[in-house]
Amino acid sequence: MGNRVFDPLDDGQKAVVDQFRDFVRINVRPNAVAWDESQTMDRGVIAELAGKGWLGALAPREYGGQDMDPFLWGAFCEEIGSASSSLLGLPTVHGMAIQSVARWGTSEQKTRLLPGLASGQTLGAFALTEPEVGSDAGSIQCQAVQSGTNIRINGQKQWITYGQIADLFVVVARLEDKPTAFLVPRNTSGLQIRPVKDMLGFRAAELADLQFDDCEVPIECMLGQPGFGFSHVAGTALDHGRFCIAWGCVGLAEGCLQIAMQHSLERKQFGKTLSEHQLIQQMLANMLVGNRAARGLCLQAADLKQKQDPQVIMETSIAKYFASQHAASASRDAVQILGGLGCSSSGHVERFFRDAKVMEIIEGSNQIQQIIISRHATMQYRKNSRANVK
Repeated sequence: MGNRVFDPLDDGQKAVVDQFRDFVRINVRPNAVAWDESQTMDRGVIAELAGKGWLGALAPREYGGQDMDPFLWGAFCEEIGSASSSLLGLPTVHGMAIQSVARWGTSEQKTRLLPGLASGQTLGAFALTEPEVGSDAGSIQCQAVQSGTNIRINGQKQWITYGQIADLFVVVARLEDKPTAFLVPRNTSGLQIRPVKDMLGFRAAELADLQFDDCEVPIECMLGQPGFGFSHVAGTALDHGRFCIAWGCVGLAEGCLQIAMQHSLERKQFGKTLSEHQLIQQMLANMLVGNRAARGLCLQAADLKQKQDPQVIMETSIAKYFASQHAASASRDAVQILGGLGCSSSGHVERFFRDAKVMEIIEGSNQIQQIIISRHATMQYRKNSRANVK
């Protein structure tokens, strides 16, 4: 999208980013409004993403993926996010399933599932949120009981992104009161999928509620060890999800800036263009500076992810918190600058405004991110204080 003061990509990777950009320009941006209005994602664009290998790009090469560089994956999420947050939801949750299996799956699970996920022939989704459990995800109520060589699951999951069309769900439930993850195919008996419509944003993200009524899967479908469901599997998935959303928010904010800038240069009020009015200049300046700052935090997270530095989890939370907050602010200012046009569903910024609000909630609300960040800052301060005393 916008000018990059610091760009870690080499020439080959920049050429791939150009492909991302062309794909979005041709296939996504012209159709995003229609997808939002129909509350359905076009199956053709999903097939295109899969065909290019981008949907499963994070899967290991040995299973048909690309082991895509975090910087390049971030650029991919930014470009998709600049046009459609609903479409961004697919590589986000599909990647959550890939990362969960690749990190915690057995050799048999990886061999059986990752090739299909890498090719996009199998679509994955992550089922954690429940009707009574949102931000306090560690208190899930969905129950799993072992019955011989099978696991029987009962409970509900809510607002599952791409739940309407996913082929495989990573489901977190309690097994002997220990949060545990399970791999549940779509066609499993006892699983009911109910579409969710008329959400504020992410309207084309094929959201669904899942109902598990004595839903039985083989014990081999357990992902990781009992008790690993939240602390390990969900932790891996959420870290990936926050990384994608943070970069997508950079794209959304950049999209708002581009539209607002173009309008401010063309629209005249009181004998001069909007861009010549100081209050409009203030909003444009804040959008530009915020975009640069958000991208910088995302680049920091990508750098640590590439180095496999444990600090990446915290830096990703920081990036997601700031970028989503800024995207909400940028979209609000874009609506203000466009006035009546900004309130019209025929344009993009009204949808950006709605989607940006959702960005502040998903993959851990901004209030949860504040708690995580504050606790980390306190811990670091105490650690540094003890070191200075010595």
